Amino acid sequence: MTTASTPYPPDPHAPHNDLPGRIMAREMAEQPAVLRRILSQGAPAVRKVAQEIAARAPRFVLLTARGTSDNAALYAKYLLEIRLGLPCGLTSMSTTTAYGARPDLTDVLVVTVSQSGGSPDLVASTRAAREAGAITLAVTNNPDSPLAAVSEYHLDIMAGPERALPATKTYTASLLTLYLFAEGLRGGDGAPARVLPGLAEQLLARQDEVRALAARYRFAERMVITSRGYGYPTAREAALKLMETSYIPALAYSGADLLHGPLAMVDNVSPVIAVVTDGKGGEALQPVLDRLRGRGADLVVIGPRHQVEQASAGFVLPTDEAAEEVQPILEILPLQLLAYEVTIARGQDPDAPRALAKVTETR
Repeated sequence: MTTASTPYPPDPHAPHNDLPGRIMAREMAEQPAVLRRILSQGAPAVRKVAQEIAARAPRFVLLTARGTSDNAALYAKYLLEIRLGLPCGLTSMSTTTAYGARPDLTDVLVVTVSQSGGSPDLVASTRAAREAGAITLAVTNNPDSPLAAVSEYHLDIMAGPERALPATKTYTASLLTLYLFAEGLRGGDGAPARVLPGLAEQLLARQDEVRALAARYRFAERMVITSRGYGYPTAREAALKLMETSYIPALAYSGADLLHGPLAMVDNVSPVIAVVTDGKGGEALQPVLDRLRGRGADLVVIGPRHQVEQASAGFVLPTDEAAEEVQPILEILPLQLLAYEVTIARGQDPDAPRALAKVTETR
């Protein structure tokens, strides 16, 4: 039996406020306001930190995170390498926390991204990095967290308390904060981000379109999500949201990696969602889209209109109004809604995924 979803945006005083998913729905609806708050109140602090770090001329960057924050860190890797030409790597914390490795990190910028700032392995690895000579920056939703305390610099993503277990507003807040930080390192003003709050409001108002898409996936046994370039972190985050809320196995691949073997599992039954960023990433994904169509895949595109019109179904993004590097902040919004709607359609509560806790204490 299908459970009714919470009307969107939710009214906390309405009779439906005890329905499943009400917390996640409310927090998704807060995202335009969070983006505005970062741009109006947080941007000066981000710029100041970026200028101080730029003056120290880090030789390369290491990004440390887990879960949703790991996908935000991957977005930062694309930004820093493409926009600044600064080599970046994603760390394996166990080399420090489990194996006790102590590499020389003199003049290396170590950026640790964490919603809560409370996971012991993140704190321990950041402390070890600072002791090894790194410039350490924490990007969190909690300025009073242990991670912020052990880091030399801190950026507050200003998302406000997040109660739903699936992270939504802290993800987009992390992306915007990291974008402004990368722009600050290069002396930019982050002007392309100014369109985001208004566009986010428009996208989140299109829940009926997403609900229609969700009907395709109510009984899905598996999903494949693919993208390239700036959109690849979006594919990974969308897969994570679907798995942790609806429990559908969702496999995220770079389009290039999909062609190296996993394409063999694609058929006309299991849906494929392609996140098509309008720009060089979307151009690089085009051969993959052609191969998927050739295999008769149930292909759904999240992206520009001309790409959606060539797919089985999709959701059109206002890409003409947003630069390629900020489109991931918009791309994830219909996919958050999709995870929410699929979960509701399957009779489950997206606010309370089984076996999960808000702060994951890995060591």
